[in-house]
Amino acid sequence: MKPTTITAILATLLTQVVHGSPQPRQDAKPPYFILTGDSTVAVNGGWGDGFLSFVADPASGVNKGDSGATTVSYRNEFWDEVLSEVANTVSDYEPIVTIQFGHNDQKTLTLEEYGDNLEALATDVQGAGGTPIIITSLTRRAFENGEVIQNLADWRAEAINSAKDVGIQYLDLNIASTDYVNAIGEENGHTYDLSDGDSTHLNAAGEVVFGRMVADLMLEARPDFEGYFTPNEALSEKIANGEYATGDE
Repeated sequence: MKPTTITAILATLLTQVVHGSPQPRQDAKPPYFILTGDSTVAVNGGWGDGFLSFVADPASGVNKGDSGATTVSYRNEFWDEVLSEVANTVSDYEPIVTIQFGHNDQKTLTLEEYGDNLEALATDVQGAGGTPIIITSLTRRAFENGEVIQNLADWRAEAINSAKDVGIQYLDLNIASTDYVNAIGEENGHTYDLSDGDSTHLNAAGEVVFGRMVADLMLEARPDFEGYFTPNEALSEKIANGEYATGDE
């Protein structure tokens, strides 16, 4: 075998190790996405339904986000239902449980409590046979001096640390959405507001745009899922390039 060929093979293997990207398997089950989180995930205000709109058969999913939820309230009210969903789908799918909290935890919990709760939720999913993926919080679209106020930065860092401590993947939606909103500017950023003065929740256009953002982040983490998402190259390119998108692309 030529040295250049050996080098190329080693480079490919190194890339796979560094990125931690699972490789496609012939016997792989399609994903079943169980979206958990607060109102920035939930129906009517979150990215969850926008994300699911891109999920293609035979993959499927359900949006179980809950308005006002914290890691504490969600565990108390909905977690048994989520774990049952994992158990009910694991024979036919790879259950992927996305976990995105922070907006409301920020108001009531310490960072340490938040991190411990995320780790417990992720460990529960693993124990039930599912794959947990932590997602850092969608940015608020509040500005100061022309820049997004990064008031979730500490919570982003804690979520990432929790994922690393458990040894699972995470999607850094917080930094991706912050960078995108900074790129398109304050006026355009507010076109995604659910209502006047609400710079946290998303209207229909925002659901699609940020749902696509999460889908693209998911595909970066799990390129083996490529066949399970309907592509929208125009929208994905605008997001990647920091260009304003209407959601009608």
